[in-house]
Amino acid sequence: MAGIGYDARLILEWFVPVRFQTPARLLLLTLILFFAACSSRVRMEAAETLPVDAMYGEAKTALDDGEVKRAVKFYERLVARFPYGRYHEQAQIELAYALYRDNKPDESLSAINRFIKIYPTHPRIDYAYYLRGLVNFNRRIGLLEKYFSDDITRRDLQYVRQSFQDFGELVNKYPDSSYAPDARQRMVYLRNGLANSELMVASYYFRRGAYLAAAGRAKFLLETYQESPATADALAIMAESYRRIGRAQLGDEAAQVLKLNYPEHPYLDGNWPAKRSKWKQLNPFAG
Repeated sequence: MAGIGYDARLILEWFVPVRFQTPARLLLLTLILFFAACSSRVRMEAAETLPVDAMYGEAKTALDDGEVKRAVKFYERLVARFPYGRYHEQAQIELAYALYRDNKPDESLSAINRFIKIYPTHPRIDYAYYLRGLVNFNRRIGLLEKYFSDDITRRDLQYVRQSFQDFGELVNKYPDSSYAPDARQRMVYLRNGLANSELMVASYYFRRGAYLAAAGRAKFLLETYQESPATADALAIMAESYRRIGRAQLGDEAAQVLKLNYPEHPYLDGNWPAKRSKWKQLNPFAG
C-alpha cells in the first residue's frame, strides 16, 4: 500500500506472540493485498474521469514502464470513451503493440487489421504492416511439435509464411519506410527457413526412395526460394532423383545447373549425400 513506511515483520515481533506470528502474518498480508487491490481499482475508476490527453499519458507511461497489462486497460478505455480524434487513432495502434507485448498475438492482430482497414492512409500505416509481420514472426510452435511430429510434411509453417507475406507487403507498398530495411532482413531469414524446411522434406523422401516426390519438392524449392543457400542441395537431390527413376536427361540438366552455380558441391565428386550421424539415423525426421 502506497505510503506505508514501517516494517511489517517488526510490528509482528512487537505486538504478536511468537506462537501466533504465522496466522498474524497471513492476516497482515491479506490486508495489504486487499488495500493494494482497492487502491488499484480506485486509480482505474479515477482514470474514467481523465481527459483524453491525460488518459493517453497514463497508457503511454505504463507501456514505457513495461506495465503492459495496465497499459492495455488504459488504451482500451481510451478507445471506448473517445471514439474520434488523433489520440483515438494513436491509441489503437499502440494498443496493438501492448497486446503483442502481453503475449496476446490473436488480439494484437485483430487490432492491427482493424487499424489498417479503418485508417489506410494514416501516417504510421507502415508501422502497422511491420507490426503485423513482427507478431507472426515471433509466434512459435511447441518444442514437441517441432522435433517429434509424426509426419515431417505436416509441420505447421503458416505463421512463418504469413510473416514473410506481411513483411513483403510492407516492403512493396512502402519501400522507403524506416521499417523496410529490418523487414527485408527478416524476409531473408524467413525465406531461408522455409527453404530449409522444403529441403528437409525433399531429403526425407529421397532417403526413403520416393524419388519422384523428392524431385518435386526440390523443384518447388528452386522455383520459390531461388536465392536461398538450400538451392545447392536441392539441385543435387533433383539430379540424383531423376537419374534413379530413369529420367537421365532431367537429371543431367539439374547436375549441369549445379556445376555452373556450385562447382565445389560434393555431389559432383560423388561424395554426396554425406554420411548421417547415428542420432540422425535413429531420428527419421532429422535433416
